[in-house]
Amino acid sequence: MTLNATTTVRQVALEMPNATRIFEELKIDYCCGGSVPLDEACSAAGVAVDSVMRLLEESAKAGLQNGATTEFQTAPLTELMTYIVDKHHLFTRQEMDRLRSLLDKVCSVHGQNHPELLRVQALFGELCADLVPHMFKEEQVLFPYIQRMEQAGRNSREMPPSPFGTVRNPVRMMMMEHDAVGDLLKKLRETSSDYTVPPDGCISYQTLYQAMEAFEQDLHQHIHLENNVLFPRAVEMEDAIGAL
Repeated sequence: MTLNATTTVRQVALEMPNATRIFEELKIDYCCGGSVPLDEACSAAGVAVDSVMRLLEESAKAGLQNGATTEFQTAPLTELMTYIVDKHHLFTRQEMDRLRSLLDKVCSVHGQNHPELLRVQALFGELCADLVPHMFKEEQVLFPYIQRMEQAGRNSREMPPSPFGTVRNPVRMMMMEHDAVGDLLKKLRETSSDYTVPPDGCISYQTLYQAMEAFEQDLHQHIHLENNVLFPRAVEMEDAIGAL
């Protein structure tokens, strides 16, 4: 791709999948805020766009590419949704349980000296309360409909009956919920001072913040695949089938 300061973050992430690692390190939002130009995103993150472009170009030349995003731009949507559920939804559910237990433990020991932990605990509880029904709606309503829609297109059949009209409606709702998740992730990072463990932090404290950072990064990848790959392709597919 031709990379310049006006290229959107979303386009960079789609065509240069390894860019997401660089975006994570520099705190550049590529999942919920991916529609903005690279220079605007860099300005918001407090980094020089020229430096970021150089890092991206060096990464591309080195061939350090994760092909998952590129592959899923052409793979069947059913395959992409299976990947999202098996990899990201499963990880999210497992880690929510583990992190809640870790938070209880760390807050009981360090909460008095580090009251920000209680705020982290409250924010994480809010995040989990958002994610559980969100994933349920995707798995039970939206993803099965997209799968039926793909089967209809493959077999040149009419669109399957829909309880929500166009697929754009649930996609819009899921993306709004993704935005709410993104805001909570930012608040968690701010409250924890970028997941910085204080000098008196124990091993459990360190484990907690390392796991929370990994949880954040996986959610970013998860939302990126949905917002920037799955949902646009589902909308395009609906339009194409409707035009037959």
